[in-house]
Amino acid sequence: MENKKIGAGVGVLVIKNKKILLGKRNEDPKKADSIFHGEGSWTMPGGKIDFQEKIEKAAKRELFEETGIKATSSDIQVFCLNEEIIKEAHFITIGLIFKNCTQEPKVKEPEEITEWKWFSLNDLPKKIYPPSKKILNNFKQKQLFISNNK
Repeated sequence: MENKKIGAGVGVLVIKNKKILLGKRNEDPKKADSIFHGEGSWTMPGGKIDFQEKIEKAAKRELFEETGIKATSSDIQVFCLNEEIIKEAHFITIGLIFKNCTQEPKVKEPEEITEWKWFSLNDLPKKIYPPSKKILNNFKQKQLFISNNK
């Protein structure tokens, strides 16, 4: 079981004017820095939950660290749960939604995310980071959890 990782993270589905916020992960695998790879893919704001950190606090922290967008507890809520299981890791990802955002994102971590862009739900990019893709599928299908969600 050495080198195996288990953990929990958050992904924030940010909606503004019926568009979804996604960030372009760096093309360099070392800079994109994820056990799930995803270099060059599009992702929603999010990341790992720190030890003893509450889910909503982690989501607000990651959203602000990555985009500069501030959310309050009333702005953001849990709406889905997914899991990523690969040979090296098993992660639980909690999807949160922030509807009616009025702020514009800034590139706050340019080594990891090179740009933020708003997309129509019907015109999403083809290459989406796996945990974000699952959260988007939950949203589209209005499901809390989708078994074998790919």
